Amino acid sequence: MATKSHPPLMKKHSQSDLVSRLKTRKILGVGGEDDDGEVHRSKISQVLGNEIKFSGREPLGLRVWLVVSAVMLTVLALMALTFPIQLYDTIFDEELVGTKMSIRLYGGALLSISLVIWNALYTTEKVIIRWTLLTEACYFGIQFLVTAITLVENGTVSNKALVLVFSRVAFVGISLCYYYQLGRRPKKI
Repeated sequence: MATKSHPPLMKKHSQSDLVSRLKTRKILGVGGEDDDGEVHRSKISQVLGNEIKFSGREPLGLRVWLVVSAVMLTVLALMALTFPIQLYDTIFDEELVGTKMSIRLYGGALLSISLVIWNALYTTEKVIIRWTLLTEACYFGIQFLVTAITLVENGTVSNKALVLVFSRVAFVGISLCYYYQLGRRPKKI
């Protein structure tokens, strides 16, 4: 019996074969659009979910607003931590009755919020930026209420305190405006 020599085996490289890759992706259910219009690049991202990043452009002035708020809250926090009595005197035009500890705790909380805002500057995820804006809006809203109630209880209203109250209303409006702009779905073209 003569031995036949078989031709060398040729392996099919399915990764380089475009038709085979497309068939495999179709079977796995990735690569196409789902019901929400999202295109998943892998089965893992489809199961775990994608991070929602900006599709297109972010709202005009968003990063500037985040920088302005972060700087403003950081400066205010450092003033409350280092010079609590002077900060209170500047805003309310009267002597501090309680202890300095409460104003320093306020400064610590402000510093924490400002760190969250500083970190939101370096992300492109909509969810993180939206939560940061909502945190900021809640802070400004609560500060508006506390300042307004304090002014009513004291019965004296200074110009500086009025500027503080009205600026907080404006800051709530700006933060909520950006919050809702980031929550809208992008228009399909």
